[in-house]
Amino acid sequence: MWSYKGEEFTTEMIGDNIGFVYIVTDKVTGMKYVGKKGFFSKVTKPPLKGKKRVRLDTKPSDWKVYTSSGKFKELIDSTGKEGYTFEMVELCKTANDMNVVEIEYIVAHGRKILCVNEFLCRGASYKSLKE
Repeated sequence: MWSYKGEEFTTEMIGDNIGFVYIVTDKVTGMKYVGKKGFFSKVTKPPLKGKKRVRLDTKPSDWKVYTSSGKFKELIDSTGKEGYTFEMVELCKTANDMNVVEIEYIVAHGRKILCVNEFLCRGASYKSLKE
């Protein structure tokens, strides 16, 4: 489902990256959503016997089947994944990198694309999709 630099992305391509910035594009309207997703999720485990501190661990996230978040996910779920392209635009090594790259991409391209990131893009919003 996910592509990176024109080819299908596989688990072997993760390397030492912790996540990615992505664009989901509606094939019919051209509307785009910019977001970020981690390859791993944090898991809290109970303390070891006789200890008080909880343990933190990681597990693989649902990135392979992940479509988007929020209201745009609702739109994808209601119309079907087939009508969208899912592209990773940048792989990131830290959570901070993911945050910065996502915002940079939205700021740099938000007015040039039909962007549905509600608060950061000034043109289109989810509300205009419903009309």
